[in-house]
Amino acid sequence: DVTEIEEKEAQAKQEEQIMKEQELSNLLHEKRYLKALGLAISLDRPHTVLMVVKAILKETDGRKHLEDNIVRLRKDQKEAVLTFLVTWNTNSRNCHEAQAVMETLLKHEAPDSLLQYSGIKSAVESLLPYT
Repeated sequence: DVTEIEEKEAQAKQEEQIMKEQELSNLLHEKRYLKALGLAISLDRPHTVLMVVKAILKETDGRKHLEDNIVRLRKDQKEAVLTFLVTWNTNSRNCHEAQAVMETLLKHEAPDSLLQYSGIKSAVESLLPYT
């Protein structure tokens, strides 16, 4: 019977998730946005990533801070943010944040580099009607 082992594993995963959520909350409170972005992306939380982006943009000189943080993300994290912003861009409440992130990606990534992103073709096709 492996039920007890599975229950312990599920409980451990749940505890780990709660710890990560608390860490994310602490990072946002401390305004450590790069780590908060990375953690929210790793948790696959598009809405949380959006909240971090909004928090950055509310800061004094927010666009520059957003650029600094987006540029420092790894390629796989930038790909994840790109897929998130496709969804954000379809909603008028979040389109400005999506456009700010997209502008940063377009400004700081070479076209050849962008073409290497997984899902770039579908992302561009989805972005065009709303942009």
